[in-house]
Amino acid sequence: MQRFTFLAVTLLIASSSAAAVSPATVTKGVLTIGQEGTYPPFSYKDAQGNLTGFDVDIAKAVAAKLGLKPQFVLTEWSGILAGLQVDKYDVIINQVGITAERQKNIGFSAPYAFSSPQIIVRKTGGAYQTLADLKGKRVGVGLGSNFEQQLRTAGGINVVTYPGAPEYLADLAAGRLDAAYNDRLLVGYLIKSQNLPIKGAGIIGQPEPVGIAMKKSNTALKAAIDKALLQMKADGTYAKISRQWFGQDVSKP
Repeated sequence: MQRFTFLAVTLLIASSSAAAVSPATVTKGVLTIGQEGTYPPFSYKDAQGNLTGFDVDIAKAVAAKLGLKPQFVLTEWSGILAGLQVDKYDVIINQVGITAERQKNIGFSAPYAFSSPQIIVRKTGGAYQTLADLKGKRVGVGLGSNFEQQLRTAGGINVVTYPGAPEYLADLAAGRLDAAYNDRLLVGYLIKSQNLPIKGAGIIGQPEPVGIAMKKSNTALKAAIDKALLQMKADGTYAKISRQWFGQDVSKP
């Protein structure tokens, strides 16, 4: 009788653990992930057309910890947050900054990365160090991003919005913009890996947290993802991914 009780308890614990690891998702057994797919080094397609990047690797690792199959849905940044609310995907893993405004309507995991905004200029362009230096300048930025909001809040800047980073970086390189504004990690990667005539200028503010976005009501998924991120950091999975893409651990400010 005691042996049967022990076995039953063991099976109950195992069953509970499995349920906790695999929370309810839009499609059973699948973690559907919203990404841009045009935002190197976070999510983009390589020369063979395969989706790759830091956030792609993070997404795959999180799905593995949850016991779910990762499935990616690509969409422009301007509509990516709205897609979450209508269940196009379970989560967005695409360098989504955790802001007070977004937290009113969107749930976030614990931060999994930190970075700072940076001004980007042509190699022969002006070395702008602050947002005040950009007043009166044409500055490219992603439509609907927190970077766009920061530029508009600064005031006096001719903000030119684009669906994604490739478009405004191309215009910057061609001289159609005075500067662009994006993530410091993106700037460093592009300078290192691509032959674009651009360089990083002023880094603005303090490092900002980035989280996995999900529906605010999906508290079970948040708990499971937070646990998965902790496991990834503890077993070295996160550090391996981070160093592969950036040569450093970007999980800390």
